[in-house]
Amino acid sequence: MFEASQHILHLAVQWLRLLLETVGALVIAAGAVRGLLALLAARSAPADGRFVPIRLTLARYLSLALEFQLAADVLSTAISPSWDEIGKLAAIAVIRTGLNYFLGLEIKAESPAAAAPEDPDPTRDRANPVAGP
Repeated sequence: MFEASQHILHLAVQWLRLLLETVGALVIAAGAVRGLLALLAARSAPADGRFVPIRLTLARYLSLALEFQLAADVLSTAISPSWDEIGKLAAIAVIRTGLNYFLGLEIKAESPAAAAPEDPDPTRDRANPVAGP
């Protein structure tokens, strides 16, 4: 009875892990497609600022996908049979967490720059916005 329950739980966790990994891969694919479409649509825009919003979009998709992959890794540690497997999964989890952390930093740093409206008149006095040229 215990072995059968353990086997069913092991199978359920394996399927859930596979589902989470699949969702992560689909999120990456969706982000890549969206980034590519945005890149193609921005061909005519000035080169100065057209890549930042595209990079931010792709980074957000990658960050979300890494969360799904990390969730799958956590499930894998619950059913891993050996310390060697747990060690490998821990190394992968640390790498994915680090990637996600640095992606988050980049998103946070680049978001204000992407959200700031561009000034059409660079000669305007920024200290006194009411004064005109």
